[in-house]
Amino acid sequence: MQVLVVDDDVVSRMMLMHLVDSCGRYDILEAEDGADAWRQLDAGLRPGIVFCDLRMPRLSGTELLARVRARPDLADLPFVLVSAANDGATIDEADALGASGYVVKPFRIENLRPHLMALDADETPAASARRLGIDTARLGLYLGGLERQLNEAAAAVERALATGDTVAVLERLRRLREGCVTLGLHGAATALARAEAAPQAGSVAAALDVARVAVAAQAEALRGAAPG
Repeated sequence: MQVLVVDDDVVSRMMLMHLVDSCGRYDILEAEDGADAWRQLDAGLRPGIVFCDLRMPRLSGTELLARVRARPDLADLPFVLVSAANDGATIDEADALGASGYVVKPFRIENLRPHLMALDADETPAASARRLGIDTARLGLYLGGLERQLNEAAAAVERALATGDTVAVLERLRRLREGCVTLGLHGAATALARAEAAPQAGSVAAALDVARVAVAAQAEALRGAAPG
């Protein structure tokens, strides 16, 4: 799969390309700024996902995103904005423009991987069990444990946010995201990664809801696959 990395800072661009490469086997392309990226896209480039810096000369990340979403043949392109800024206004602007995700610098591989994994459908219970080397009964126990953690997280995160304990919120979200990755729940992992980028009450609650729905759906699929 092709991944387009857009950043006017060559060091940041190379670092991001290296981390994407560490996540799996990808054909990594680069653009030196938003204008360069738009030339490539307008000429027919169709990557599987774009990671784009927010603030760039000539054409910013948000301006590039607006152009992409306005083009019918590009409107569904997964587009992740990356920036050192994680204030609420910036995150809200990215969401309003239709960003698929938001990653805060400095880059960490665990925050990039969910966005790449989300391009694949969630694993089936059988596939997850095979990858983990366990039987489906054990997988059911893991799903139950993750469900309990998600249910407990809602109140704990609300308390932590009320007291300004962002570190506790991020740590809990990280553990939940890793649990979703382990169990092959790629969409839920991506939602939690987005919440980590902007740990606000609304975004965190929404991510936890996405994860709970994903776990419930996987548990239902597991029950449906069990021999009668």
